[in-house]
Amino acid sequence: MTTLAANRDADTTPQAIPFDTTDFRVELDADGIAHVILGAPGAMPVTDARGHAELARVWRVLDADERVRAILVRSAGKGFCAGGTPELVAAMVEHQTDRLRVMREARELVIGMIDCDKPIVSAINGAAVGAGLAVALLADISVAARGARLIDGHTKLGLAAGDHAVAIWPLLTSMARAKDALLLCDTLTGEQAERIGLVSRCVEVDALDATALGIAQRLAASSPTAIAWTKRTLNHWLRAALPAFEHSLALEILGFAGADVREGLAALNERRAPAFGRVPD
Repeated sequence: MTTLAANRDADTTPQAIPFDTTDFRVELDADGIAHVILGAPGAMPVTDARGHAELARVWRVLDADERVRAILVRSAGKGFCAGGTPELVAAMVEHQTDRLRVMREARELVIGMIDCDKPIVSAINGAAVGAGLAVALLADISVAARGARLIDGHTKLGLAAGDHAVAIWPLLTSMARAKDALLLCDTLTGEQAERIGLVSRCVEVDALDATALGIAQRLAASSPTAIAWTKRTLNHWLRAALPAFEHSLALEILGFAGADVREGLAALNERRAPAFGRVPD
């Protein structure tokens, strides 16, 4: 494995690690930190079909790369990540093949982050929704800007909260807090999320990137085996929750074939309250 000392003596220009998407890029710095950078400056990061697939597989690729000692997920845009594009969501509503593909990728993303032995840090700015929220909260240490907005809007769209929340929210907060947030779909600020234990730390937005990078640097300088083995054993708590995750994910995907999600999406686009539970014509 490349040592930190050797890295510091080498060229400090970040090395690109290629993935087949424009939704994010990955750069390896001289300290062995892989920066997973979402979106582009000035835009809201999203994931299209290709980006969602690549976001699912990035964790096992980085975990297998001996140069990587820690992973930092951050955004170059005006928010952390808004989740899937409207086109991706529409395809899931219309086609079973798309639903099954996204279900497989969502499972790969969640289990990939849990099984990745490299420590993962997230720096959450602005809105984090859908797959973006899953990445933000499944990180081993999550740092949120005070005004960040964490939004699990599944039930508001007529879907089960299935992509990560059932596995981790009750462990991070409590069952009562998880039900309150996931059933009512209230947006949580970074400050509120820290107060209930949903994120590790909350800082002012101006300090977000430096704080998250400092944590990643400390992890990268630590014993790789000590960090990996501690993470691996702690994550057995999450592995114990995988049956609940699998069930919630299956029910979420099943919901994409139902009438409620069509009404939820229509209400969102028309900026009105949804009328769920009506029998379709």
